[in-house]
Amino acid sequence: MAAGPADSHPTDPALGRQFGGGGLIVQGRLIAHEDDLAFSFISSGGPGGQNVNKRATKCVVRVALGALALSPGQLDRLRLLAGSLVTAADELIVSSDEHRSQERNRSECMDRLADLMRRAMVTPKVRRATKPSRGAKERRLSAKKIRGDAKKRRGERHE
Repeated sequence: MAAGPADSHPTDPALGRQFGGGGLIVQGRLIAHEDDLAFSFISSGGPGGQNVNKRATKCVVRVALGALALSPGQLDRLRLLAGSLVTAADELIVSSDEHRSQERNRSECMDRLADLMRRAMVTPKVRRATKPSRGAKERRLSAKKIRGDAKKRRGERHE
């Protein structure tokens, strides 16, 4: 495998996600350029002792949906999947405060963002209505008739 500019960034083949100097790459496509991703770090809540009080480790990443390299259908699916993570200004906000370091929380944000993108890129199968075949209908009705006859015979025996 030849090493190229895309190979110089951290990658997780299981997730199909890569990020670094170029931005967010999902399934081999650059979805969001790094200039479109706005990272901010704030104080994290919850337990953690003095570390929580001293360090801003919670990562929040914002990206405008219009800046993403997704088709209109994929953007619609992303809006549905993201739900309340999409603001009225059509921005997607993903946050993480699970880890004690900024870098791990940043990586977690990118994982979540990549997961949302990957799920939005999957086109759902179109459901086509089907009808049972004529033979299937006849088999069902004959089975019902046999079962009904057996029940009817049961009642005749006791009278």
